[in-house]
Amino acid sequence: MKTVLIAGATGYLGRYLVEAFRAKGYRVRVLVRSTSKIQETGPALAPNISDLIDEVRTGDITKSETLKDVCEGVHTVVSTVSLMAQTSQLTWHDVDFLGNKNLLMEAERSKCESFLYFSVFQAHLLEHVPMVKAHEDFVGVLKSSSLQSTIIRPTGYFSDLKAFFDMAKAGRCYLVGKGENSVNPIHGRDLAEASIEALTGFEREVDIGGPEVLTWNQISRLAFQAIGEKPRLSHIPLRLARAFLEIIRPFWRSKAELWDFFVSSGALNFEAPRRGERVLADFFRDLQANEVHDNLGHGQSMAKQRHLICDNPYYRPNGN
Repeated sequence: MKTVLIAGATGYLGRYLVEAFRAKGYRVRVLVRSTSKIQETGPALAPNISDLIDEVRTGDITKSETLKDVCEGVHTVVSTVSLMAQTSQLTWHDVDFLGNKNLLMEAERSKCESFLYFSVFQAHLLEHVPMVKAHEDFVGVLKSSSLQSTIIRPTGYFSDLKAFFDMAKAGRCYLVGKGENSVNPIHGRDLAEASIEALTGFEREVDIGGPEVLTWNQISRLAFQAIGEKPRLSHIPLRLARAFLEIIRPFWRSKAELWDFFVSSGALNFEAPRRGERVLADFFRDLQANEVHDNLGHGQSMAKQRHLICDNPYYRPNGN
C-alpha cells in the first residue's frame, strides 16, 4: 500500500484530497501545525477527516527543523499549503515558496517518488501578484527536482466563491468591472479526484476547471437566489479598485496582496478544461441550508426559519 503525505490537510482542498486518496486505497499521513482542526468540519462545508487519517505528523513547513523524517516511507507528497491568514507576519514568499521548498527538500532526502502541487491557472498573466509569484517561484524549483512533479492549475475553488454568498447575506455583491468576465470554478471533491487521476497521466502541468462557465454577475445572482433575495449588485471600475489597493497596501500589506489576486483575476476570463459534475448553485444552496440548521441549533424562531426555507422558491436540499 502506497503512503501519501498531505500538507495542508485541514484546509478546504486538503480535506477532499484526504478523502479521495483514502478512497483510492492509499495510506494517508497528514502534516499539520496543530491537531485541533482535524476533529472539526472544514471550511465551506469541507468534510471532517478524523476517521480517514492513518497517521498525523505535526510540523511547520516554514521551520525546516520540524520536518525531520516527515516524508520517510512516503510515495507521494502533496502540498496545498498557502498563506491565507491576512494578519500573519509571514509573507507569501515565506510560506508558498520557502516553506514548500523546505518540504520538497525533505521529500528528496527521503527519496519520495512524486510531488503534487497546486498553483494558479493562467499564472503567467498574474505574476505581478505576490501570491502568484511565490507559487510560480516554487514551481520552478519543483520542476528541477529529482521527484516526478505534477502541477495542478485550478481556476478557483468553490470555497473562494463563498465570499459572494457572504456578500449576498450582507445585502449586496461588489464586483470589479462590469462583471461579465467568466470563470469555471471547481468543487473541492471534483478537483481532488481529477488531481489524483493527473498523477498517473502523462501531463506534468494540468489546467482544471469545473463543469460550468459563469460570469461574475451570474455568480452573484446565484448567491442571492440561494437565500431567496432580490439581487443587488454594485460594479467598481477596475482602475478605482487598483487605486484603492495601492492606498491600503502600506497599512495592510497582506490584505492588499490577497485582494490584489482577486481584483486581477476578476479582470480576466478564467476558463479551463471542464471536469467534475458539481455546480455552484447547489453549493450555495448547501451553504444556506447549513446556516439554517446552525441557526435552529442556536434557538432562532421557527417563524424565521420558515421564511428562510419554505418561502425561498429556490431552496432544495442537496447532498453534494
